[in-house]
Amino acid sequence: MKTQKSVAKRFKVSKRGKLLHSKTCKSHLLTKKGKTTKKQKYGQEIAKVEYRRMARMISCKMR
Repeated sequence: MKTQKSVAKRFKVSKRGKLLHSKTCKSHLLTKKGKTTKKQKYGQEIAKVEYRRMARMISCKMR
């Protein structure tokens, strides 16, 4: 099965095999936003319901 590049660009596989995605609102106008707000915008784990489908699109090993 081929990797879907649009999904591969949006999600990242961690060392332990979890799928992480970044939240919205972190591309521009960052001077107004606080340090902690920007820090919290990355590294959110996806829901377990979506995990199998996304992992299949990325073609990664599932745990």
